[in-house]
Amino acid sequence: MSRAHAARLHVVPAPGARTVGRVAALVDPAASPTRRPLVVRERLIRVVAGNDAPLQVIVAPAGYGKTTMLRQWAERDPRAFAWVTIRRGHEDPVRLLTDIVEALDTIEPVDDAVMTALRTPHPAISTVVVPRLEQALAARTQPFVLVVDEAEILSQQGAFDVLGTLSGLLPYGSALAVAARCEPALPLGRLRAHAQVVEVRTADLAMTRGEARDMLAAEGLDLAADQIDALVEQTEGWPAGLYLAALALREQDDLDTAIAHFAGDDRLVADYLHDELLCRLAPADRALLMRCSPLDELSGPLCDAVTGTSGSGAVLRRLARSNLLLSPLDRCDERFRCHTLLADALRAELRRVEPETEAEVHRRASDWCDEHDDVEGAIEHAIAAGDASRAGRLIWRVVPVYGAYGRHATVKRWLEHFTDDRIAHQPELALAAATTHMISGERDAVERWALLAGARLDRAADEARDDLEAGVAIMRATVARGGIAQMRDDAARADAQLAEDSPWRSLSCLLMGTAHVVGGDQSEGCERLEQGSRRGATSAPGVQVLCLGLLALVALMREEWEEGGRIADLARAQVERVGLGEYATCALVFAVSAFARAQRGRPDAARRDVDDAHRLLPRLDDFTPVFAALTTLALARAQLRLGDAPAARALLVESARHAAGAPTLQMWIDDAGHRTRSFVQDATACSSSLTAAELRVLSFLPSHGSLREIAAALGVSTNTVKTQAHALYRKLDVSSRSQAVARAAQLGLV
Repeated sequence: MSRAHAARLHVVPAPGARTVGRVAALVDPAASPTRRPLVVRERLIRVVAGNDAPLQVIVAPAGYGKTTMLRQWAERDPRAFAWVTIRRGHEDPVRLLTDIVEALDTIEPVDDAVMTALRTPHPAISTVVVPRLEQALAARTQPFVLVVDEAEILSQQGAFDVLGTLSGLLPYGSALAVAARCEPALPLGRLRAHAQVVEVRTADLAMTRGEARDMLAAEGLDLAADQIDALVEQTEGWPAGLYLAALALREQDDLDTAIAHFAGDDRLVADYLHDELLCRLAPADRALLMRCSPLDELSGPLCDAVTGTSGSGAVLRRLARSNLLLSPLDRCDERFRCHTLLADALRAELRRVEPETEAEVHRRASDWCDEHDDVEGAIEHAIAAGDASRAGRLIWRVVPVYGAYGRHATVKRWLEHFTDDRIAHQPELALAAATTHMISGERDAVERWALLAGARLDRAADEARDDLEAGVAIMRATVARGGIAQMRDDAARADAQLAEDSPWRSLSCLLMGTAHVVGGDQSEGCERLEQGSRRGATSAPGVQVLCLGLLALVALMREEWEEGGRIADLARAQVERVGLGEYATCALVFAVSAFARAQRGRPDAARRDVDDAHRLLPRLDDFTPVFAALTTLALARAQLRLGDAPAARALLVESARHAAGAPTLQMWIDDAGHRTRSFVQDATACSSSLTAAELRVLSFLPSHGSLREIAAALGVSTNTVKTQAHALYRKLDVSSRSQAVARAAQLGLV
């Protein structure tokens, strides 16, 4: 915006014009002789002043304070500054060079031969003017900075050739500073390669939190840190946007609410954007941006798809290079985004002039994203379009994978866009809701949503009905309200209806395998669990670790210690690798790992697994009963191996509560109960047979002290300690000190 334009705006009574004028005074103090800039951009001044590059390029859209920064630089740099503000006539290289020479002459006289050459009827710039100017510049006695401001007005390559040539003629210590709203047609690639240019871009000119705080305070706003952060985020540090926010907030009583609602559709922002940016666009360009404003990310193919046109990519690249608050998101100029406030303003205009278009844009964008394997984008746009049917189909497609990889929070976030009533009327959404509750271990909610989904299957397309019926059956099997036999039958029904490559197949195998194992058919159950593990390895790691955990438990219960430990280690490692440690169902994996580690003589690692299992165990209270029973059984066996019989007994009581209709599970519980009773009897008998002196010696054995040191601590002879130690070994039925410590630990004696 020219300073003359800004001055005129001060006397125009229209509110929008007054806003533009006030912002002009903020970002360019020359626009108002009575107003000083609110913030000194010290960090930027250090960037441009603290280097030896002959060319400084400052490129950013309107309202970023380019001119203000240049003037602040001039006030703080000991070098002399010459200033040329570009006007339309400067497209003529001769006119441009003439004004540059005149500006330089104001700080130190330029040889008259240069101006004489420029005043000839047809000056030979390259052969006469440039050589004379080079000689004149080489003869100057003091370094200087030549500022060429508002260079976006230049559109002819000849004018940029003048600037490019001039940057190569400057004596060491001098610099050419070019400020523009759009990319200047200078040989920046070559200059970058030779470290001959310093570039200050939009991101550099965006205000920091501290600068925003100072500017807002200067406008009379004493805001809290979180309020400042919110404004910086909403405006993306755009100085003009922050100043407009200050104007909008000064008269507000409830600042938190005002800040939360400040956006690009605010009248002050919309007026400024219109007058400084949008009104300068060609109608077709503005229409493209407006109709694509519902999109968070813009690309040529996507914009073509939603507008039904072609060539959008070229338009976006051109507009991005014009710095219309449109930024590239990659280095290939293929993806772009609008500044938040500009996008807000464009969306507000779209809703005003074409109220039906926004939903249609999102529907078309959803189709395009789906066709290009961007299912998240397709879902987001379907939700934004208010298309629950399409959103449901897309969400149900990804639910098993997202749930398996710990991303069910994303699914829950999508579902939050719909009311419970809307979810209940869309079977895919209802099943997605059931799945999120299944992962969280909320049995009643799973059952409720599964019932609602089953009641709405008539709303589904014929080609999707088998898959949805299988989904309902899987949810019923997970809830297992009808017992183990019903769980097995529901899982089998789902498995038969699912496509061969369905990600749900791993879960149906897990449920069938679990039901067979605890119901008495371990051979069939292990085969199903192995299938589930193989299927889940790539598509459902959360299911895979449960299959592995159950296979490990079966092996351990058969006293196949090496095989059980190996599989338990695989399951435990997968939990860590995929990040499933907060899944309620992984309590089973931790419990089985604790059992295996305790059995292999790794008590410290086993206790850590016990703690992790107990941390998750309360969240299994409302989950599939059989998994809670298996988890508490494995924990009981681990606690018994660690010597804590009371804890084992309490866990077995809890396990038995869920074992109805599961003969193998009941057999395992009974066996563990027998072991617990035997353990208590052995511990009692052993402890009663040990003398007080032997128990005192036993308490020292876990230490690293020698028998001589133990004797000294007890105040007896070494021979006495040796005699008592041998008596201990005999009564504990062991042959070494380490075995005695391990056996005593098992019996709870140390």
